[in-house]
Amino acid sequence: MNRLKWKAQMPLHLMLIPGLIAILIFQYYPMAGIAIAFQKYMPTQGLFHSKWIGLDNFRYVMELPDFYRVLWNTIYIALMKIIVGLIVPIIIAILLNEIGKNAVKRLVQTLVYLPHFLSWVILSGILLDILSPKEGIVNAGLRALGMQSIFFLGNNHWFPFTLVLTNEWKEFGFSTIVYLAAILGINPALYEAATMDGANRWKQTLHITLPGMAPIIVLLATLSIGNVLNAGFDQVFNLYSPIVYESGDIIDTFVYRIGMIDAQYGVATAVGLFKSLVSLILIALSYTMAYRFANYRIF
Repeated sequence: MNRLKWKAQMPLHLMLIPGLIAILIFQYYPMAGIAIAFQKYMPTQGLFHSKWIGLDNFRYVMELPDFYRVLWNTIYIALMKIIVGLIVPIIIAILLNEIGKNAVKRLVQTLVYLPHFLSWVILSGILLDILSPKEGIVNAGLRALGMQSIFFLGNNHWFPFTLVLTNEWKEFGFSTIVYLAAILGINPALYEAATMDGANRWKQTLHITLPGMAPIIVLLATLSIGNVLNAGFDQVFNLYSPIVYESGDIIDTFVYRIGMIDAQYGVATAVGLFKSLVSLILIALSYTMAYRFANYRIF
């Protein structure tokens, strides 16, 4: 019986081979470069002939005056993105669910979903114009209200909040779909019973919709723990400048400058390896918590 089952599934297993080969080539083979983190790597000498220096690159990184500031920026920005990224889609999903006309609901869903497909290269150009201190529409509105212009992309106080809000503008439509699916999974009979008992829409949302969404909210919240050190390289790289390094420089942009601009490949690899190890621990923790609190399992 097992032999017949294996024979029937053989074409499916064969279809996995190209994907497995791609993973081995592009994911596992490059991991040999981890050795660079323990070397004084010289491109002319290669991976096998560069001088081995042990943990010196890690010690050098820890002694850099900017490292802890960069680490704090990464955690601070990532945590704000996680929190806002949970709250906003939940609210939008509930509001969309209250729209009676399906045509209007689909139109709104499409409009809020579109920015997700635009790259940060395109969006950064749009945001540079919108947030311009002199000609941007946002500052034009502030001046019309009698307020002073704000240099959102050049002010260390405003830059982290600008990153969070613009990231949410781009991504909340995608996240909203997940919560809308959770709402659609709630038994309609519960709403009918609540209506007969005299509950208004607010009470129905509070006592039926939110509890019905609770499992997926808990699941996504716990899984997001693994992204604490991922503050969004594409976005920050396209929007930041030396003026806002103090508040906007994150680990990924820090590694980019050290490795690609300063050509300190060993140091850059050491920082990247440090981030990967911490992220691995956080991801393992998030999946453990997801299984415990939301009964979510990968295997």
